[in-house]
Amino acid sequence: MFKRLRPFLALGLVLSVFFLGGCSNSYVIFDPKGPVAAQQKDLILYSIGLMAIILVVVYVLFTVILVKYRENRKDLSNYDPHNHGSKKLETIWTIIPIIIIIALAIPTVKVIYDLEKSTDTSSKPKAPLVINATAVDWKWIFSYPKQGIETVNYINIPKDRPVLFKLTSADSMSSFWVPQLGGQKYAMSGMETELYLQADELGTFEGRNSNFNGEGFTHQTFNVHSVSQADFDKWTADMKSKSPKLTKEQYDKLMLQGHVKKTMTFSSTHLKWVNHAHEADYAVKTRERLGVVPQNPHGSKAKDANKPESDSKGDS
Repeated sequence: MFKRLRPFLALGLVLSVFFLGGCSNSYVIFDPKGPVAAQQKDLILYSIGLMAIILVVVYVLFTVILVKYRENRKDLSNYDPHNHGSKKLETIWTIIPIIIIIALAIPTVKVIYDLEKSTDTSSKPKAPLVINATAVDWKWIFSYPKQGIETVNYINIPKDRPVLFKLTSADSMSSFWVPQLGGQKYAMSGMETELYLQADELGTFEGRNSNFNGEGFTHQTFNVHSVSQADFDKWTADMKSKSPKLTKEQYDKLMLQGHVKKTMTFSSTHLKWVNHAHEADYAVKTRERLGVVPQNPHGSKAKDANKPESDSKGDS
């Protein structure tokens, strides 16, 4: 009796993984707050649905074969163990995978190309807000070149306005990801990548580095605050008049590996003297100049002096 139920129990176990997984509230990618994330959510659900259909067909055929050709079956007159070489069946199971690949590829490629441009498709599109995002082990530095403002580990963006992120890294490769606003994109030293995002709702959304690049990467997070255009303009004016200017000495301290104790805001940007997309070795040279000795991760623990927590004056 148990042998007969074994295929169904196996199928139930597999399906329970998917159903119980839905009980968690951590799948923020299924709670999009912008047009980019919404398109990607639709693509994910489409892919899951197509793959679920394939799984159902496979398990149904698997169950039919087990029952129809079970060992203790009484009538074996139509069973030929030496039967092989059906051109009809071979053609069918060659064509079906090709159809599946095409069905997955066409919408995927379309979404990828659509998201490489501004998300504002209105009759009077708004000019995107440009933010330079620089990854440093293990923190995020954001520069608003037009507004002349720089922040650490947080950004403010206007609701319903596309944002063009220009991504780079001061040292190891990182991955910029705000799950509720869109997919991830890599940030690498010596080059610049671009990512369009947009928030359709007010709120605070968590961003992070989704690429493992050392012991501190799990805490390399930041917050994205979506505010009204009026509040954004007010914040810009306040930070420009009240926050201290960023000095080269303060910025060099941010090049040291470690986490910052708090968010920071400055009324000038580091783009005046360095752009890591063009100067890939700036952070390495800065650490050498400050006397930081690279440590072997497989050897003894690094001294605290080599992994200080960056500290600068700034207002959040």
